[in-house]
Amino acid sequence: MKGFLLQFAIGLNLVPLQLLYDTMKKFEVPNIYRSSFITAIKDKRKQEDKLKKDFTPTLIDLGEVQFYLARHFGFCYGVENAIEIAFKTIEENPGKRIFLLSEMIHNPQVNATLIDRGVQFLQDTYGKQLIAFSQLTAEDVVIIPAFGTTLDIEQMLNEKGIQTEKYNTTCPFVEKVWNRSEQLANKGYSIVVHGKPKHEETRATFSHASSHTPTVIVNDMQDAIELSKYITGEKQDAAFYDEFKGRYSAGFDITKDLQRFGVVNQTTQLASDTQAIAEYLKQVMIQHYNLNADTISERFADTRDTLCYATNDNQTAVSGMLETDADIAIIVGGYNSSNTTHLVELCEEKLPTYFINGTDKIISATEIMHFNFHDKKEYVTKDFLPAKRPLKILISSGASCPDSLVEAVMDKLSLICNVGDSFQAFKQL
Repeated sequence: MKGFLLQFAIGLNLVPLQLLYDTMKKFEVPNIYRSSFITAIKDKRKQEDKLKKDFTPTLIDLGEVQFYLARHFGFCYGVENAIEIAFKTIEENPGKRIFLLSEMIHNPQVNATLIDRGVQFLQDTYGKQLIAFSQLTAEDVVIIPAFGTTLDIEQMLNEKGIQTEKYNTTCPFVEKVWNRSEQLANKGYSIVVHGKPKHEETRATFSHASSHTPTVIVNDMQDAIELSKYITGEKQDAAFYDEFKGRYSAGFDITKDLQRFGVVNQTTQLASDTQAIAEYLKQVMIQHYNLNADTISERFADTRDTLCYATNDNQTAVSGMLETDADIAIIVGGYNSSNTTHLVELCEEKLPTYFINGTDKIISATEIMHFNFHDKKEYVTKDFLPAKRPLKILISSGASCPDSLVEAVMDKLSLICNVGDSFQAFKQL
């Protein structure tokens, strides 16, 4: 009951973040995803820094090799909630066909385990149909992923007699964005969504927001700049419908629907990017309508409270980690994970960074296969480990990456660097 009330309060924007930290529910997540070593580190850091003000990394000094583990990484509240519901659903429905609407979270190991246990995927991560909805019956179980889904899909499933509310793993922080959008709509604001247009969460947020008010999606700052030109009249109104095709709600009227709006986001976007976009559009409105601090709310809504705490913490932790004079960074997570990609993006600005989704990508002491999110391809890099000693390696992971996988990556790195015994001894301390 306590967990339900907490999620309900999150959705209504009633929970201050500090209270949330103090009352976080403990989820039943399979031990295969846990790491007693990493859990001990996280617990110790939490005890020492209850207010989460210290974003320096944890040093694991093995002499010849030094691992710097980000202050915050790994499973967030929404991911653990989704995993708990999914595995309980499997246990409670023996003999039934169980489907996931799409990837529950963007992690290949978790999704592979669910498939091994008989779960079938209805769509891929971009909404492409893998199994026709027409094959579903009222006897089937359909799990809604942590990203949520569109109102149209939810209605279709309900009309088939499928109880979506019973197996809905939508992250409460995603629902918070939806609720905030509805609140803004009730005050007469339109919505600008900062998100990747094809991402499941963005599609879901767009669906919920546009059911209440005119809504448009911007992918990045450049999109925001182009959108602003319709506000100021720099661009002809008619061009909007081609430039933003597929990204605005039905009946969107460019001549009036951007006269009063607020910005919400796909929760896994870079928080700094969302804030920059919101601030830019705010300044456009101030200048165009000659507003001041007392009148800005007439045209632009303050929506800073829609930023996800976990995404923000993980990104801030990486920024803190990057203050270390390190040699390389290893970021672990699913290649289609938006929040993981942004961690890679932050690290790439400062030092050689390798984005991997499993220990098998560390081929040897001289070769690593890693993902380039810019062109969506994997590459093999030779001599990726510098010869200098001590070798300093920064390590973090996305919000959907199991701690057990992060430990396994560290295990493999320590072995190929010939400090495996030292790492095992360190874990026993």
